Amino acid sequence: MGKVFSAHAVSADGFMTGREPGPGRGLGDASMLFDWYFDGDTPSQVFDGFKLSAPSARVFDALAGRIGAVVVGRNTYDDSECFGGGSPHPDAPLVLLSHRPAPEVSERQTLVTTGIADAIAAARELAAGRDVALMGGGVATEGLRAGLVDEVVLHQVPILLGAGRRYIQDLPAHVRLRLVEAVAAPGVTHLHYAVER
Repeated sequence: MGKVFSAHAVSADGFMTGREPGPGRGLGDASMLFDWYFDGDTPSQVFDGFKLSAPSARVFDALAGRIGAVVVGRNTYDDSECFGGGSPHPDAPLVLLSHRPAPEVSERQTLVTTGIADAIAAARELAAGRDVALMGGGVATEGLRAGLVDEVVLHQVPILLGAGRRYIQDLPAHVRLRLVEAVAAPGVTHLHYAVER
């Protein structure tokens, strides 16, 4: 069975969006969180059009290559305009976790309304032994609360946004992390943690 991990670009003060994210506005005023996708000379082997620095490409492609399915929260889904009926990953199906009235989903998307454990179970089935990625702060937080997350990866961008949506929301208790790898790259530091249980 594959691992469950959350990997997000975040500001140094812990935000994954800027002010006023939403449909048609994406991340609000925080598009610079993803500048590192395009600031290098090394093409991604997984995502067409991404040209990263060599250290970022190594980290990014290693993570992206592990993904068999993606669980996405409703805010991220809406802000990303439903991923055009597809997925944030070129090859992995999307599982949408929504606690609000269900939107229409495409044949490449699966809707789960019964909680994070069921969403991850559905994603594990679709992933066929590969890893499950959690996308969105709400989904990552719910997964951590439920003890279902194995790894957390922060692509930390050296900027203080001061406002936006926080990556991790309220947790009922501390979650201890063990640093597995830290990779400094132009415009971003990749911090890979294992969740200690």
